Amino acid sequence: MAEGPGSWRDFSPARSDGEVARGATASLRGAADTESTGRAQRVGLRSMDPAWEEMRGAVAVAEVEEQFLHLAIRKQVSYRKAIAKSSLQHMVAQPNPALAMRIDSERQIRSTVDWSEAAVYGEHIWFETNVSGDFCYVGEQNCMAKLLQKPLSRRKCAACKIVVHTPCIEQLEKINFRCKPSFRESGSRNIREPIVVRHHWVHRRRQEGKCRQCGKGFQQKFAFHSKEIVAISCSWCKQAYHSKVSCFLLQHIEEPCTLGAHAAVVVPPTWILRVRRPQNPLKSSKKKKRTSFRRKSSKKGAEEGRWKPFVIKPMPAPLLKPLLVFVNPKSGGNQGSKIIQSFMWYLNPRQVFDLSQGGPKEALELYRKVHNLRILACGGDGTVGWILSILDQLRINPPPPVAILPLGTGNDLARTLNWGGGYTDEPLSKILSHVEDGNIVQLDRWDLHVEPNPDANPEEKDEAAADKLPLDVFNNYFSLGFDARVTLEFHESREANPEKFNSRFRNKMFYAGTAFSDFLTGSSKDLAKHVRLVCDGTDLTPKIQDLKPQCLVFLNIPRYCAGTMPWGNPGEHHDFEPQRHDDGCIEVICFTMTSLAALQVGGHGERLCQCRQVVLTTSKAIPMQVDGEPCKLAASCIHISLRNQANMLQKTKRRNSMPLLNDQQPVPERLRIRVSRISMRDYEALNYDKEKLKEASVPLGIIVVPGDSDLELCRTQIEKLQEDFPAQPSALERLLFQEGDGAKPKTLSFQKLSPKWCFLDSTTADRFYRIDRAQEHLNYVTEISQDELYVLDPELVVTQSVSTSPAMPDLVDSSATPPGHHFAFPSFSSPPSSPALSAEPEHCLPHKDDLLIEAAKSGNFSKFQELHRAGRDLMVRDSSGQTVLHHAVKSGSKDIVKYIIENAPSEILDATEEENGETSLHQAAALRQRTICHYIVEAGASLMKTDLQGDTPKHRAEKANDPDLAAYLENRQHYQMIQREDQETAV
Repeated sequence: MAEGPGSWRDFSPARSDGEVARGATASLRGAADTESTGRAQRVGLRSMDPAWEEMRGAVAVAEVEEQFLHLAIRKQVSYRKAIAKSSLQHMVAQPNPALAMRIDSERQIRSTVDWSEAAVYGEHIWFETNVSGDFCYVGEQNCMAKLLQKPLSRRKCAACKIVVHTPCIEQLEKINFRCKPSFRESGSRNIREPIVVRHHWVHRRRQEGKCRQCGKGFQQKFAFHSKEIVAISCSWCKQAYHSKVSCFLLQHIEEPCTLGAHAAVVVPPTWILRVRRPQNPLKSSKKKKRTSFRRKSSKKGAEEGRWKPFVIKPMPAPLLKPLLVFVNPKSGGNQGSKIIQSFMWYLNPRQVFDLSQGGPKEALELYRKVHNLRILACGGDGTVGWILSILDQLRINPPPPVAILPLGTGNDLARTLNWGGGYTDEPLSKILSHVEDGNIVQLDRWDLHVEPNPDANPEEKDEAAADKLPLDVFNNYFSLGFDARVTLEFHESREANPEKFNSRFRNKMFYAGTAFSDFLTGSSKDLAKHVRLVCDGTDLTPKIQDLKPQCLVFLNIPRYCAGTMPWGNPGEHHDFEPQRHDDGCIEVICFTMTSLAALQVGGHGERLCQCRQVVLTTSKAIPMQVDGEPCKLAASCIHISLRNQANMLQKTKRRNSMPLLNDQQPVPERLRIRVSRISMRDYEALNYDKEKLKEASVPLGIIVVPGDSDLELCRTQIEKLQEDFPAQPSALERLLFQEGDGAKPKTLSFQKLSPKWCFLDSTTADRFYRIDRAQEHLNYVTEISQDELYVLDPELVVTQSVSTSPAMPDLVDSSATPPGHHFAFPSFSSPPSSPALSAEPEHCLPHKDDLLIEAAKSGNFSKFQELHRAGRDLMVRDSSGQTVLHHAVKSGSKDIVKYIIENAPSEILDATEEENGETSLHQAAALRQRTICHYIVEAGASLMKTDLQGDTPKHRAEKANDPDLAAYLENRQHYQMIQREDQETAV
C-alpha cells in the first residue's frame, strides 16, 4: 500500500499528534465533494467501479484494521468514522466511462483546462516550476526522484498549488489525491436537491498566516528543509489549521465550504455540469429506415453541432457577481501566464480563460445566461475591444460589465476607468475585490463606415494603400496624420524584423527616432490640404486650413497617447463642455507640432468641436490608426456615428462592502503621519519581510493632512516637505536625528526624492505593494498606512547595509514645536561617530560581555551556554562590530552556532561587521563550512545581502574554490527570491 501523504500508514502509533491528524484527513485528499452527505451515503457504493472497490474495500480496510490495533480505542473509533465518511464521499464523484478507458501511463499532463467530454474529474493543471528543494507531494515512498536518486523536473498545480516531480504525477492516483473539482457530473440526481461545495483539504509544509482554530502562527525555525506537515488548508476558501487533532477537528471534514473571501465572484463547481452525448433511439422499422435515412442523418448532424460537453446551470443568487477572467498572455511580457495561474488559485479554473487558446466567444456563449455576470479583461486596450466586439456579436442582454487589469503599456481606457496604466504588483486578491465592488458605467462606442472617394485624383492613387480600416469600431480614439504615421512605421518595421523589437526600451527608442525623423521631414505638414471635415452638418475645413495641423484626433475618452489628456479642462471656455465617455458626443481635436510637444507637459490640443456625427473626406492616401491599429488608407469618405454603449466597470475609491474600522469610527480631523522612504534595492531584496523593510527605511519627515485625505494630497505635502530641505546639509545634520525626549540617535536623509517616487501599501499581511501614481486619488491615506507612510524611491542612494538601517523617528507634534525646529540635533560636544555605529549604539561591547566573546572565539560551548544563562546578551558586538555569531563561525563551533541561532533574535543572522560589511554567512562561506552554512541559511539568513565588495555568500564560496557549496547557496538564494510569490496559500 502506498505511503505517501494521506496514505493509511500515516496512522502508525509511533507518530506524533500532527501526523495522526494528517492520517485522519488522508481521505480528504480527493477532490472536494459537491454532493450532500445523505446522497453520498445512498449512492456511494453503487458508483464505484470494481477496481476502485477492491482497493478501497479489501486492501484499505485490512490495513486500517491492522494499524489501528496500536491506537487508543477512543481515537480508533473517531478516525474510523472520519475515513468511512470521507470514503463514501469520494465514491460519489462518478467517473466518466471515458476516464476508465484511459491508461494512467499515457495520460496527458495538462497545462490548460479540458473542456472536452473526456475531461477528468479533479484533474490537476500543471505548470513548470523552478521551486528549489527536493520536496514532492506524493511522499518519499512513492517519489520517483528518491527511487532513481537523481534530480528531476517538477511541476506545480495552479489550482491547489501542490508540487510534484513530473514522473510522480501518475503516483497521485495511488494516494488518491485529486485537485479541487471544477465541475460536477449530470445524472440521476434530483436537480432540486440541495447542493453544497465541500472543502478541498491539502497538507502544507509551509503556511502563512495563523491557525483558524487556535490563532497561532505556522512558523518553524528550520522550515526550508522540514518534511513535517505543519498545516491543513482548503484550496477553495484558504482556511488553514495546524495539522494536529486539537486544531483540525473531525467536523471540518464534512462541513460545507464558504468559498472564502471572494465567494461572490467564484463560479461554484456545482454550477458547471458535464452532460453526456445524446443517444439516438432506434425506433424506426426497416421499411422506413431507407426513406428516412437522409432526414435522420441531417437531424443527427444538427444535434451533434448543438451539443456541448458542458453546460452552466446557475442557481438563483442575487448577491453573487460571478466573474469571467480573460487573459491575453501576449500582453505585458510574461505577466499574462503568471496571472492565469494566480487566478486559477483564487477562482474556479473553469472561469479563467487564456485568449490564445481560441478567443472569448465560446466562453461567453457558455456563460451567457448567468445572472449578474462580470468580466475581467487582462491585457491591453485591444484585448478589451476584442471582448466588447464579441459581446456585440452575441447580443447578450443585458451585456455584462467589463473591468480591466492593464498589461503592457498605453492602456488609455484602463487609465480612464481608474484601473491604472499597467499592472505592477498589486495583490490579485485586492483586484478581485475592486472588480466585485466596481461601479457600472457606460462607454460610448463609435462606428467607422468607409467608402472610396469617387472625386479623388487618380494620379495620387497609392497602390500600397488599403481600402478599409483595420477595425470598423473604436472605443478610445481614431486619428490620422503624424501620430498614425509613426505608429505605422513602427508596425511595419516590427513585422519585417520581429527579432529587433523584443525589447521595450528599444521599442521606445525606435518610436522616438521615428517621431524625430518625421518631424524633421515634415511629412504630415500638408495634412490640411487633403482633408475635408464636417461635424453635425458644420463644415470645419476652413478652420483646419487656418491651423495647419499635423494630426487630427477623434477622441472618445479623456486619455490619449499613454495617459496624456489632450482635451484638458475647458474651464472658462463656455463653447465646450468637460469631456465624458458616456454622453454620446465625440471630441474633435487637432495638433500642431507645438501643441504636440506641450501635450507631454500638461498642455492640450486645439479644440475643434463636440459632435454626434462626423463626415471625414480625404483626397489622398493618409496614415490612420484605430485604437492603436495603424494602416495607410486610400482616399475615402469616412462616416463616424454612435454605435452603442458598452457596460464597463469603474474602479471605486474604496470598497463599500468592507466593514472597515475607519467606517465605524469617526475620521480624525487632522493626521500627523511619519514619512519614510525605501530604496528599490531594499524593496526588491526584502519585499516579503515587512519588519526588515521597515528597518531599512530612511526617515524623511512628518506631514500633517486632513483625516480624509487621499494620496494625491499627501503627495503635495511631501513635495512641500522636500522644499524645506537644506540645499547642502552639514555633515552632522546628515548623520544624526534626535528627538527632545532623549530617544536614541537615528540617521536622517536630506537627499531629495527622485521624480519617479511612488507610495507603498503597508497594510497587507504578507508584503508591501506599490501604488500606481494614476490611482493615488482612489486611495485614502488611512487605507494604506496604519501609523507610518512609506514611499519607494527608485533612485535613492543607500549608504548603509540593510541590517543597520535606522528605524523611523517618533511622531513630532507640530502644534507644540516652533516652525523650523521639528528636528533637534545633538550638541557639538557629542563625539563624532560613523553612521554604522550611530545606527546601533546599543551594541557597543560592555566589559562584562568580554567573556561571552572569548567563549565564542575559543569554541567553549559549555562556558558559552553558562554565560548566556547567567544573563549575558547574545546580541553583543565587539569593537569591530562583529557579533558572537561571527566569532562562533570563525572558531568552527557548530554547537555554539546552533545555540545562538536558536536563542538569539533573528536580526543576528544578517548583522554585518564594520570592516568588510560581512555577515556571518559570508564568513562561513569563505571558510567553506558547509554544515554551519546550512544552519544559518535554514534559520532564514538572507542570501542576497552583499558585503562592501559587492559579494554575496555564493560569491565568497566561489572565491574559496568550493563549487558544491556555491551551488547550494545559489539554489537557496533563488529559492528565497521566489518562495513568497510561490506560496502554497495565504490565509
